[in-house]
Amino acid sequence: MRQAEIKQFGLENLNVIEVPDPKVVGPTEVLVRLRAASLNYRDSLVVEGKYNPKFPLPLVPCSDGAGEVIQIGSSVTEWQVGDKVLLTFAPKWIAKEATHSEIRHTIGGPLPGTLRELAIVPETGLVKMPKHLTYEEAATLPCAALTAWSGLFQFSQLKPGEFVVVQGTGGVSIFALQFAKLMGAKVILTSSSDEKLERGKNLGADFLINYKETKDWGKEVRRITDKVGADHIIEVGGAGTLEQSIAACRPFGVIHLIGILAGRSGELNLLPAVMNNLKIQGLVVGGRKAFIEMNQAIEQSGLKPVVDKVFPLENAVEAIQYLRSGSHFGKIVITI
Repeated sequence: MRQAEIKQFGLENLNVIEVPDPKVVGPTEVLVRLRAASLNYRDSLVVEGKYNPKFPLPLVPCSDGAGEVIQIGSSVTEWQVGDKVLLTFAPKWIAKEATHSEIRHTIGGPLPGTLRELAIVPETGLVKMPKHLTYEEAATLPCAALTAWSGLFQFSQLKPGEFVVVQGTGGVSIFALQFAKLMGAKVILTSSSDEKLERGKNLGADFLINYKETKDWGKEVRRITDKVGADHIIEVGGAGTLEQSIAACRPFGVIHLIGILAGRSGELNLLPAVMNNLKIQGLVVGGRKAFIEMNQAIEQSGLKPVVDKVFPLENAVEAIQYLRSGSHFGKIVITI
């Protein structure tokens, strides 16, 4: 089978090679023929050795994968050959909460990732694909979509009419926008690109803020919300944007801390967060039960993920370079 792997860290070391097919499927394991994967910012960091330089090498990167079941173990009852499935990011994470080891037992590092044709996974490391999606569309769901879903519906309860601030137009942000609109919430979208803001408006964003033109965008959010503040902030910038998120959030509101795209450190005035009883909720994807619930909602609503561009496996390096450019809107997919 073909797979993309790194023998040492660095994007220049990512190569597509041929390796022997996996042959032994244990009694509770499933063999999946992967058809598509999608990229997350984490994947770029993993390849460069910046996410965790202690990850074992060689390593197959990428955490999102969609495919079909081609063999099942003797004790497997949940799956049948031919089922269309998605791999879960953390195969041992089942319910809402998990242990440290369950959260860190993840595919795409330290476990082999999804840039390969065949994968043996535990039967609990899979969920059904929404029936109306292609492999390319479904492959976007395991990390970005589930992160947004977990924040808005697992660790808080988004309600119709609430205000959600969505930072940027990457995978998590666009899914948060789509889920918020499904719930009947109002979305304030921020971006440095007027073109991307217009595309976000076409997806249902109610208010648009160009943060390059409006650097103090927290005040603009308060103006839009009649000085109340937003109920939820999808925070992907980290230390570089957190102070504006705090300013934008209403008392007792929630800041969903997902990324660190704007930097890891910086001077922060956290007193307003204390004085306004803000909840800052860190988010790393979610458990299998939440994944199943999310897919049911996606299937019931007919929601379609936003796929920006599709690359073949042979162009995985180019796909990651495109991810790093930040020019994408939604998700980048690799066919396998």
